[in-house]
Amino acid sequence: MIERLRMGSPIPTGAVVLDEDKIPSTDHFPEWKIDGQEGTLTKTLSPTLTVVGLGETVRGINKRGWVYVSNNTDEPHHDEDKRSLYASQNFIILLSPGADSAEGIFIDDPGTVTFDIGYTKTDVLQIKSVSGAYDCYRITAKTPTEVVKEFRGLTGHCYLPPKWAFGFGQSRWGYKTEADVREVYQNYHQAGIPLDAIYMDIDYMERYKDFTVDHDRFPDLSAFSKELSEKNVHLVPIIDAGVKIEDGYDVYEEGCENDYFVKKENGERLVAAVWPGQVHFPDFLKPQTRKWFGHKYQVLLDQGIDGFWNDMNEPAIFYTEDHLKEVFDSLDQFKGRNLDIESLFQFQSLIASLSNYEGDYKRFYHEYEGKKIRHDKVHNLYGFYMTRAAGEALREMEPDKRILLFSRSSYIGMHRYGGVWTGDNKSWWSHLKLSLAQMPALNMCGFLYSGSDMGGFGADCTEDLMARWLSLAILIPLYRNHACTGTRLQELYRFTHLDDFKKLIELRYALIPYIYSEFMKAALRDGMYMKPLSFEYGDDPRAFEIEDQILAGESIMLAPVVEQNRTGRNVYLPEEMKMIRFRAFNDYT
Repeated sequence: MIERLRMGSPIPTGAVVLDEDKIPSTDHFPEWKIDGQEGTLTKTLSPTLTVVGLGETVRGINKRGWVYVSNNTDEPHHDEDKRSLYASQNFIILLSPGADSAEGIFIDDPGTVTFDIGYTKTDVLQIKSVSGAYDCYRITAKTPTEVVKEFRGLTGHCYLPPKWAFGFGQSRWGYKTEADVREVYQNYHQAGIPLDAIYMDIDYMERYKDFTVDHDRFPDLSAFSKELSEKNVHLVPIIDAGVKIEDGYDVYEEGCENDYFVKKENGERLVAAVWPGQVHFPDFLKPQTRKWFGHKYQVLLDQGIDGFWNDMNEPAIFYTEDHLKEVFDSLDQFKGRNLDIESLFQFQSLIASLSNYEGDYKRFYHEYEGKKIRHDKVHNLYGFYMTRAAGEALREMEPDKRILLFSRSSYIGMHRYGGVWTGDNKSWWSHLKLSLAQMPALNMCGFLYSGSDMGGFGADCTEDLMARWLSLAILIPLYRNHACTGTRLQELYRFTHLDDFKKLIELRYALIPYIYSEFMKAALRDGMYMKPLSFEYGDDPRAFEIEDQILAGESIMLAPVVEQNRTGRNVYLPEEMKMIRFRAFNDYT
């Protein structure tokens, strides 16, 4: 059963697709204290109650004991103390062992929302919205999987990727030329390791401008794409949110002429900066802007491209012209001073405030549903609506073909248009374990096509970490090795025990029929492909405490090794199960 409680006058987000007339309204929820003035919902947590969900966040599957803030942020440091990452998926499920029902709560608010889940008070869950205006949906059912099914009925079916998108992909920020990319293909081919995709980061662009190709580095992308396509390898380029300010650049000039960019209160276009230097941000909340920007992907479709990843769409801001001036003006007070510890910290804090400065997100406005709305009030929609722009256009331009599309930033509702990857993680064992915990939570929210950067994006990957990551992700839909420029090269053929990696990738391909079948069943039936044990074994208290084992599809439990220098691990079996030990895809007992 779904009920809606409305606080104030909420901003419509596009997350919900179910007709409002079919959703009963209420002014109270049993066992919840509702404060309309403060915009809070509060519930006492029993000792056995588990809270799961929130999609892409830090910590474990059970979210109790921490505070999470929905505020999409360009945050590469996924440490335990972080409260916000790249995405905001405001959906939780509350369940207890042996209970005869489960409860889901979805807060449809595009601004900042805080989930204090037993942090301030260990037995209290409090949800607080900055705006105080939102729709809250309460879903009750006998089991958590039924809650998820109802939730998907509320928010829509999930995106379906092409089948090749379940294969192995290689990526790195640093493949600067066609020769670099070709070398990656050739090395994998010579090693006999299957490969379905090579991802191109910002280096393929002409001075980091969207929908351009640097012809000095990639003289004929169309021919190169065709060459790799004939070898069953797909090129997948990145697209960023910021549009470079440059006379003569068609995307910039069209955006200015047609009023497609966000503006400050005085009507001037916001000048921010990311990779190309100064940029304008498209106003993706305007339908005209979405249609225009989405059809720009045609430039790359025409060159044989059939996959994209959207990035920097929180949006990330290196600085704005306005705040940069404020910082420079403030620096004068430190000139010639003997900086003590307090003034040194002030100086450092001032410099650090340049990027993703909170005040910058209050400087610009959107035109949305006929109104002028300050960005911070709809901040968490930006990545969703960029990917919506792409998804709608790609369906129109290629109606008979599935195009790969996933994004870094997201909000519930974006799952109808594309998948997600979990952003700039690190080559850390803790992030290996984190990637496992994030998968069921993302599946709950509709993001079935998801995954993390295998091997870790930042820092230096070790051979054993890569082997464990490939093993952990063996059933995860997005199976991509991705790394940052300046880090250790981590293509599989660079490691010593190449045959071990080859066997792992061959096993992945042997499992694709199972992965694809179970994924499609979950997607088409509004279910989950990856689940916590508690969702299947609701009467087993121990299953509720397991954080490093998850279910993939209807027949497999995944129990990876997530610690260094371990040759094995203990596994909890919630029922009689058969262990299959793979030495290779065709050699197992």
